[in-house]
Amino acid sequence: MEEFDLEGRAFVELCDLLKLTGIRSSGGAAKLAVAAGLVTVDGRVELRKRCKIRPGQVVACEGRRIAVQA
Repeated sequence: MEEFDLEGRAFVELCDLLKLTGIRSSGGAAKLAVAAGLVTVDGRVELRKRCKIRPGQVVACEGRRIAVQA
């Protein structure tokens, strides 16, 4: 499992997280993946592209899992 540090921010939007971690190459590609139901947050499919991801949550896509840290 990979870790993503929020670096003092309260949250990161889901599509931005996918882009920043390199799971998707662009924001548009990230939004398409979310809309297609390819992304889970804490084990549940998430369809909201701008869902706020906060510390302690785990995002999974394409076999990669990202643990979000404060």
